[in-house]
Amino acid sequence: MSSIEAAKAKINEDIQTHPIILFMKGSKLMPQCGFSAKVVHILKGLKAEFETRNVLEDDDLRQGIKEVSDWPTLPQLYINKEFVGGCDIVLELHEEGELKKLIDACSKTYSSDT
Repeated sequence: MSSIEAAKAKINEDIQTHPIILFMKGSKLMPQCGFSAKVVHILKGLKAEFETRNVLEDDDLRQGIKEVSDWPTLPQLYINKEFVGGCDIVLELHEEGELKKLIDACSKTYSSDT
């Protein structure tokens, strides 16, 4: 298995395991680009519990997530195992009130599983 294939396997595992996960530049405590910071700010404002993966720490992760989602830019948000989009889409969904609905539905799905 190539290092990219291994990274993609780990990415898919993370997407399946974590109800909300953001693949970003930096961490939620210290975003390292404005777009990542904006998405983190929105998620924190909605009081979402989410995981992050720092693509700057691993080139295979950075390339692999783009291949998994078929989306060229970062950050990338997944909710309930589904690719939501990047910063612009997250911002638009948030402004329309749809992001909160996705997060609330995700929380209910996962809380009823436990």
